[in-house]
Amino acid sequence: MNADRDTRRARALVDELVDELARIVTRPWTVMEVCGGQTHTIVRSGLDQLLPAGVDLVHGPGCPVCVTPVGLVDAALDLARRPGVTLCSFGDMLRVPGTAGDLLLARAEGADVRAVYSPLDALERARAHPDRQVVFFAVGFETTAPTTALAVRRAEQLGLGNFSVLVAHVRVPPAVEAILTAPGNRVQGFLAAGHVCTVMGLGEYRPLVARHGVPIVATGFAPHEILAGLVRCLGLLEQGRAEVANAYDEAVAEQGNAAARALIESVYEPRDRVWRGLGTLPGGGLGLRDAYRHLDAERRFGLEADVLEPVGECIAGEILQGRARPASCPAFGTRCTPEHPLGAPMVSSEGACAAYYHHRAPAPGGMAGTGVAP
Repeated sequence: MNADRDTRRARALVDELVDELARIVTRPWTVMEVCGGQTHTIVRSGLDQLLPAGVDLVHGPGCPVCVTPVGLVDAALDLARRPGVTLCSFGDMLRVPGTAGDLLLARAEGADVRAVYSPLDALERARAHPDRQVVFFAVGFETTAPTTALAVRRAEQLGLGNFSVLVAHVRVPPAVEAILTAPGNRVQGFLAAGHVCTVMGLGEYRPLVARHGVPIVATGFAPHEILAGLVRCLGLLEQGRAEVANAYDEAVAEQGNAAARALIESVYEPRDRVWRGLGTLPGGGLGLRDAYRHLDAERRFGLEADVLEPVGECIAGEILQGRARPASCPAFGTRCTPEHPLGAPMVSSEGACAAYYHHRAPAPGGMAGTGVAP
């Protein structure tokens, strides 16, 4: 009974927010949600189909697995296939194709590849198996970076000589900058990922807002939270106000999480980073500080991650920049499926292509699912 009551309340709140959007919007606007988790909620719930005419909600590059460049995937494959190496990473990362297969294929061929829930799991494996070099393939935005930093510091304290990290952590603000400065950009406002803002706070977005005159609103992940963020963002656009706003104040504070930020800053420093689909972004990633460079797998194993992205059939770059939707790809749902992906956006649980495949793929009779969930 309580679940039914909560569902009714959630639907009523969604209806109220949709009505409010209809009241405040007077012209066309294009808003981008940055986070892949938000994209899945939007597509699964059909929120984009409830918006006023002329409001276009486009999907951004907020899927860390998706933006990890092929060069780093190839470097992970190189490591995994070396004798005496155990390669650990999150489950989604194991299925992202490189130029010579993926990590699951490498495991099928005999490589010691492990899916873990946390870098601390990889650290414990290194402690339990001192005869093997254990490498954690560290993927994620600022949300997962603190845990990796904790594992790095712990490895240093323990003096583990058989643990290292292949760093693929990326930072969100440089990606927003890249989208806003790209030729032909049409994004006029952003819904910022609430979990990143929970860690980092709001301060990094203020220079972007000042330079580009766009509102950026920290937003949650439930349907009503995304709609509340849209109400705030579109309200600012209608009023001609470029501000950083917080529509997720139950989780996000202005300064973020001080302990998590201190952990990141003690272990990492901003580095230029290649993003799949966006190219090299100044300060777009994190790299280990000099005090921890001996735990950098690229340095330890002499890896050279090719920065050139191969040209293929996958249009991940257009998808990740919000310039195309998954269904506009000729391979979508035919030559590219979650079982046989051509690119990372079809693999990841936060990828836009996976969201459309699971929630908008044509059903028997040719009608895509459009039901709105609370």
